[in-house]
Amino acid sequence: MQVSIETTGQLERRLTITVENEKIDSAIEQRLKNLSRTVKLKGFRAGKVPLQMVQQYYGSQVRKEVLGDVMQSSFYEAIQQQQLRPAGYPSFEAANTTTGEGFKYVATFEIYPELQHINSGINVERPLATITDSDVDAMITTIRAQHHTWEEVARPAALGDRVVMDFNGSSEGKPIAGGQGKSYPVELGKGRMIDGFETGLVGVSANQERHLDLNFPAQYHAKELAGKPVSFAVKVLRVEASIPPADDSVLAKRLGVDDANVTTMRSEIRQNMQRELDAALLSKLKQNVMDGLLAVNPLEVPKSLVENEAQHLAEQMAENLQRQGMPKEQIKLQPSFFTEQAKRRVSLGLLLAEVIRQQKLQADKAKVRQKVESLAAPYERPQEVISWYYADAQRLAEIESVVLEEQVVDWILTQAKITEKTLSFNEVMNPQK
Repeated sequence: MQVSIETTGQLERRLTITVENEKIDSAIEQRLKNLSRTVKLKGFRAGKVPLQMVQQYYGSQVRKEVLGDVMQSSFYEAIQQQQLRPAGYPSFEAANTTTGEGFKYVATFEIYPELQHINSGINVERPLATITDSDVDAMITTIRAQHHTWEEVARPAALGDRVVMDFNGSSEGKPIAGGQGKSYPVELGKGRMIDGFETGLVGVSANQERHLDLNFPAQYHAKELAGKPVSFAVKVLRVEASIPPADDSVLAKRLGVDDANVTTMRSEIRQNMQRELDAALLSKLKQNVMDGLLAVNPLEVPKSLVENEAQHLAEQMAENLQRQGMPKEQIKLQPSFFTEQAKRRVSLGLLLAEVIRQQKLQADKAKVRQKVESLAAPYERPQEVISWYYADAQRLAEIESVVLEEQVVDWILTQAKITEKTLSFNEVMNPQK
């Protein structure tokens, strides 16, 4: 076998490989012989078909199969010989048919970038935060609002109320598919209906009818209705107001706290907040480390890996949208939308893998156990959750991967210049605000 290599880009390589005729002919002959033992042709018993006739009927197909196998096996041998690490699957192109020089073909592919030195001397901002009593008070206020009840009121509806209604929608004089509802509840001000619907019901009372003339958004998910006018005939059945728990002891009872003890409730809420805060601080710290690592280690990444990752991200998003109720046929996601995110993920994957290799890092079993216990803690029966993780190697491997990534972050932090920044609980948990 003869191999020549050509560099056609920073990461792209072209191998021209020539395989001797003898190897091709021998493989074809052997496969035809094997086939002759089982093939059936009219006028011959199975296994008694002359080799010449087997070649006449199946020679072209066998030759094609053999050349395909030869390309696969010789390519693997060639990259081993040249000490190359292909990224993604190569494209093959036959340079000739089998001639006196042998079977020649070209394999084009990308290789992984060489990362002999990872610059870990980065500047990292470490976020810090503590939970105050006022943070707990604010959380209890939020939880109280989430555990409200709806009670019918004999007054006009206001924003924040819930209106229970029957409605019929039509566009251009024709009923809208799915545009009807019976005893349908709508919370005014939540923005779950099209613009103008909820505000159009402010001031209605029970047993009142109201007609709403609106327009579908230009980007409405049902394209046949996008931007079109729509009319809704609404009959209000009742108006309901949100009634929060009367006091914290009632809230504690609804949360299942033993004896409805308010002190115990506050303690449990603070513990849950601390778990969420610790996770958010770690996530932010990891993001800062990753940003710093990318900034000082720019690298060219294989396009094939980026394309595969973008495709994976698009598929993940499509699955999430389907779980949220969006019809599959309405989901039109192009992998190119995720190219930048995919490039970042691939780049970080390569950098972290090289740090793990160079530092010989392995997932610490004690830290894996600690991570599993942390994930299980919020559940009613945490031991069952722990057993669930340890009962499946793949589930546990996912946790090990997370822990190993955290160990990489810890190692980088030992090399980095760290500055600390104190934030409030709300700034950490709601950075967009």
